[in-house]
Amino acid sequence: MTETVLDEMWIRRFSPGPDRGATLVCFPHAGGSASYFRPMSNALKSSLQVFAVQYPGRQDRLHHRCLTTIDEFADEAFAALEPLMNRPLSFFGHSMGAVIAFEVANRMKERLGAAPSTLFVSGRRAPSTHREVGIHLLDDAGLVEELKRGSGTDARILEDKDVLRMILPPLRSDYTAVETYQWRPGPKLDCPVVALVGDEDENVSLDEARAWEEHTTGPFSLNTFSGGHFYLADHQSAVADVVTRQLLSRTA
Repeated sequence: MTETVLDEMWIRRFSPGPDRGATLVCFPHAGGSASYFRPMSNALKSSLQVFAVQYPGRQDRLHHRCLTTIDEFADEAFAALEPLMNRPLSFFGHSMGAVIAFEVANRMKERLGAAPSTLFVSGRRAPSTHREVGIHLLDDAGLVEELKRGSGTDARILEDKDVLRMILPPLRSDYTAVETYQWRPGPKLDCPVVALVGDEDENVSLDEARAWEEHTTGPFSLNTFSGGHFYLADHQSAVADVVTRQLLSRTA
């Protein structure tokens, strides 16, 4: 069998999983990196092959051009993931990553005639809902305050001016992309969509998360967890169980 060659700039793997069976691709939040999903990869490595997407402008891709539209993210990610699309492939996106995963799924459906096995959308309201948000318009101090409020970044990092100079440009670009994103109505996906949300997440209400059901003709389920926008940090095992049950039931 010919070995699958992946774009290692975009696609990362932290733990080797089974050679056969279900594969999960994880998409990080705004300002996030592939390494955010290292704990999930470790939790799932015995049952799934797990990859994570590394966006440009951060960590070892610091000097790569930052992207400022969701279409750019989705087009680039689709191209990088296409070598994996000949196998059962599911997506897990958190926050901005859920929007990118959704748009990559739409490109799969449109260009290849097949959607992911399952689309997991975490901590993000459905594309058909809308809020006016202008975080990308804040000055640097405002962006730092947003990071502190979200509790997704180590507070010690936010006190280091050299680190801030590295993380603020991609963060602003990410927020620009997701906050200026406009959903274009079109054919629905036909795969299962599984929504996950923290019950104290100020960025998405349960009704906004439930509206993901409108974007597929397939099954839909909503899972709630205690916590805010980054509930994942406290519920790695429970989230891994949701993913495993869904994907193994699909391949049984």
